[in-house]
Amino acid sequence: MQQKIRIPNNWIPRPDQMKLWSYLENGGLRACVVAHRRWGKDDVALHFTATASQPRIGNYWHMLPQFNQCRKAIWEAVNPHTGKRRIDEAFPLEIRAKTRETDMLIEFKSGSIWQLVGSDNYNALVGSPPIGIVYSEYALSDPQSWAYLSPILEENGGWAIFISTSRGNNHFKRLYDYSSISPEWFSELLPATKTPVFTSEQLEKIKKEMIGAHGEDLGEALYNQEYLCSFEGAQPGAYYARQMSLALKEGRITEVPWTSGLEVYTFWDLGIDDSTTIWFMQFSGQQVRVIDYYEGTGYGFEHYAKELKSRPYIYGDHYMPHDAAVRELSSGEFAQSRQDVAEGLGIKPINIVQRARDNQAVMTGIGSVRNILSRCWFDKTKCWQGISALEGYRADYDEDKKIMSNHPAHTWESHAADAFRTFAVGYSTTLGTKQKGENFRKHQGSWKSA
Repeated sequence: MQQKIRIPNNWIPRPDQMKLWSYLENGGLRACVVAHRRWGKDDVALHFTATASQPRIGNYWHMLPQFNQCRKAIWEAVNPHTGKRRIDEAFPLEIRAKTRETDMLIEFKSGSIWQLVGSDNYNALVGSPPIGIVYSEYALSDPQSWAYLSPILEENGGWAIFISTSRGNNHFKRLYDYSSISPEWFSELLPATKTPVFTSEQLEKIKKEMIGAHGEDLGEALYNQEYLCSFEGAQPGAYYARQMSLALKEGRITEVPWTSGLEVYTFWDLGIDDSTTIWFMQFSGQQVRVIDYYEGTGYGFEHYAKELKSRPYIYGDHYMPHDAAVRELSSGEFAQSRQDVAEGLGIKPINIVQRARDNQAVMTGIGSVRNILSRCWFDKTKCWQGISALEGYRADYDEDKKIMSNHPAHTWESHAADAFRTFAVGYSTTLGTKQKGENFRKHQGSWKSA
């Protein structure tokens, strides 16, 4: 006789979790929840996925910002109140057909599959597309992953849950604002002062401990972010927080139309497995007009050449980091550099900007970006992803020492930030000189004639 299993394994949402649970249980397809640390965001999502995976057969993803976070944060995480693994509580062994430890995947007897994935490898996954996705800590995730996956869910009638703490004025804040006014979305903001997880005495103790560990400014910023769900403060450790906040306050993140009488210059960061990013800029006097941004993953230069040609711009020079000059083995008689390939496709002329080779040089480049941001105007529509990356680009956090490291974290924001550093370093060393001005005139219209 087949044993009957109650899903979700005798787990019952708390009253403050019931509003989200009821929305999802009644067929809701899009939910965005800003909730404080330890509210139980992942637990709600895991248990709902368990219920959803039984009646509708398909693939379900639980997505963290980076794949290397999945094992520690979810797969091996233990509920301190029960001593059991979170995945064992949400997905009891009785409903499983297979459990694959290596790739953190569970196949259910119903035929559905649940898997842990990262927003940094969303387009490298093979197999059937998902019909349900949980975005855990979406504020730190690559927003390009949702742009890629949303049409899939739209087509197959799938659902998506976005759960996160606040992390400044970035893409998650933008999504929360949209969900708050959209009749098709569920939206909720839950600071610790409005849930039963912590008492007021406990919150005061947590705040004092965070200030004691991190100092007055950083400690209070972390507390407001993690427990009060504040979007006001910039993400702790963000290199360009002050500059981007000032740009927003001064109205320099706005509509910045392309001016047909000015050439457009591009500034790149190159990647194959990682993203290739391109900033498009025009210059008028001391003003830098950042009019466009593009990012792609896994493409060759043919793709980016088409992207550039699809725009109505008349191009000046293209600035690429030093790895564009490295020659690579190919099937041809002579090894070609990326610069050779790109110029052969009409992306020319290319200027090579020497990339920082040590941490001190990286920090010097970050200083160059800070200095030039006061002269930049950003198109808020075409550059939203790049703007979000600049706002979130931050120092790596040392969990053991509880301090910010003296080098940047390698996250999805890194690529856009590195391309902007190509601009800041290249601009300060080449643009604006008399010789460069002659070069601008010499190559005027070179893209259109290529």
